[in-house]
Amino acid sequence: MSEARTKAMLARAAARALGQAPAARRSAAIRAAARLIRERTDAIAAANAHDMERSRRAGMGAPLLDRLMLDASRLEAIASCLEEVSRQEDPLGHVGWGRTLDSGVRVERVSVPMGVVAMIYEARPNVTADAFGLCVRAGNACVLKGGSAARESCMALAACCKDALVEAGLPAGAVQYVDDDAEHTQTDELVRAAGLVDVLIPRGGASLIRYCVENATVPVIETGTGNCHIYLHRDANVDKAVGIVTNAKCSRPGVCNAAESLLVDAVAAERLLPPVLAALSAYGVALVGDELARKVAAAAQVPMGEACEDDWGREYLDLKMSVRCVEGVAQAIEHVNRYGTGHSEAIVSDSYEACEAFLAGVDAAVVYANASTRFTDGGVFGLGGEIGISTQKLHARGPMGAAALTTTKYVVRGDGQLR
Repeated sequence: MSEARTKAMLARAAARALGQAPAARRSAAIRAAARLIRERTDAIAAANAHDMERSRRAGMGAPLLDRLMLDASRLEAIASCLEEVSRQEDPLGHVGWGRTLDSGVRVERVSVPMGVVAMIYEARPNVTADAFGLCVRAGNACVLKGGSAARESCMALAACCKDALVEAGLPAGAVQYVDDDAEHTQTDELVRAAGLVDVLIPRGGASLIRYCVENATVPVIETGTGNCHIYLHRDANVDKAVGIVTNAKCSRPGVCNAAESLLVDAVAAERLLPPVLAALSAYGVALVGDELARKVAAAAQVPMGEACEDDWGREYLDLKMSVRCVEGVAQAIEHVNRYGTGHSEAIVSDSYEACEAFLAGVDAAVVYANASTRFTDGGVFGLGGEIGISTQKLHARGPMGAAALTTTKYVVRGDGQLR
């Protein structure tokens, strides 16, 4: 039997005990993981240094290297995130709805664990700890499979998580890490582990998510792909536009909530674009645009190439951005809904009517008025962390915290009633 299926079976065997464990014990395990990560910071950072060096030699780009890197401050942030999750209200046992039937039978809909959550992710070692904390908080066992680029980092973090479960008196089998292999056979096995895995959550680029959706025989929650837009309405404030666009594009270009496309009202392009494009260029952003955008850029002496059709729908994950001029809010909404990935979309405008029209008309998990798309994050939203950002509509959408890793069952209590 493959490693992936063997470990999924071990997780399955541990899931029931974990799901029935008291909230205090699950919280204790999450706190223990935070403490062990702090105690082993030097060892985890050393493991990460091996991953970083190997990835540099392989030619990994700077934005992806940034996502891979773990230093002392990032490990502290991971530990703090785990502690925040441990303090959260238990998401299990909530009665979301209930009624007493005419017969006297009492019906309640109660939140319960999903069971076994599988995560497949790329060079994102922090996902190892985030997934552990949120799964345990929600009473789920987890099967984790990180990418080969993050192998040493992920295994070091997974060891902390497994040791934390033992320390808290919970089954160590509730967290399983599947090692990578060159042929990705373990990935193939994990996505087809029907009957062992209850839900699969991929975290990575479009190709990974597409592979999981097309090949999995277990339910999949799509996360992460982010062709995010900033739309500069004709009534936008220039200073706000510059700040929001540069933050959304340049603060961490390799993450899914970074902006990839800039829209601007054609009637305001000559007022809004020059300062925004100059700021982006100063950060080293390569720009491509339509005819009017290139004309305005040339007048402002900012380099801009010609955009092709593929640029409007591309998630660059790098210092590159497409620019298009539109004829008002309706066309901006149409463009976003056509080319966006349902992640995070923003309008910059001092017009209340324009903002409300954009917020109502755009079909995305998160929509913004006068704020950067970089806020889309479970930790920032107060969820303690996130298992991912769902870009689909079932069963969760947007940043997914522990509550999104529960399902429901109906609990019915009677006294001998018959139908």
